[in-house]
Amino acid sequence: MPRFVVHEHHATHLHWDFRLEYAGVLKSWAAPKVPSMNPADKRLAIQVEDHTLEYGNFAGVIPEGEYGGGEVIIWDKGIYEPEGDMEEGLRKGTCHLSSMGRD
Repeated sequence: MPRFVVHEHHATHLHWDFRLEYAGVLKSWAAPKVPSMNPADKRLAIQVEDHTLEYGNFAGVIPEGEYGGGEVIIWDKGIYEPEGDMEEGLRKGTCHLSSMGRD
């Protein structure tokens, strides 16, 4: 099962990084507002560069002066199941996912 991870990232501005394991990488989006448990709540998320799968386990401090410098906390993680065609959802920016539990 593919994994997801949400990092709370205390960089220049506090934000959350949402990451989905897909095609051998972590597809990643940065969101300036805390994630909501209510599916009706909409949140802006900006797609950023893919990350390696290993980055899904990272928690710690990126040194100041380096890209993304600041504290990174694993806020949530688990496994997911895509609803519908994942490739099409990524292309359209409308992925629908079911959380299958924690890993």
